[in-house]
Amino acid sequence: MERNGHVLEARLQLAAGIDGAAVGAAVTTELCGHWEHEGGCRWPHNNEISAVGETPGSAVFRTVFLAPESEEAEVRARIERALHGDPGWSVVATGTRELRTDEVALAARMARTPPPLHP
Repeated sequence: MERNGHVLEARLQLAAGIDGAAVGAAVTTELCGHWEHEGGCRWPHNNEISAVGETPGSAVFRTVFLAPESEEAEVRARIERALHGDPGWSVVATGTRELRTDEVALAARMARTPPPLHP
């Protein structure tokens, strides 16, 4: 089954003292069962977070993920659930967008990873 590249992007407000890596860990846990796991991901993904603006804690988080078209909505819903499920940050907005040029290359590398034996 062909897995296509997709992006979910969110504007977040991190609470004081929250490490931005915790957002990616929450998303990975939602998609894979734990942020640290062995073997391939059912939905290979890459998380990135960066500070934006001058407001402390203001950040943009994005997940590039691979999924068959039939599973895209489920993956997006899982990412949204992870983003909305932690008191360490609040979601200002979420949305989708096309893959940027650098993300197309990233998605191509991720597509070369073998799928897990047991999805």
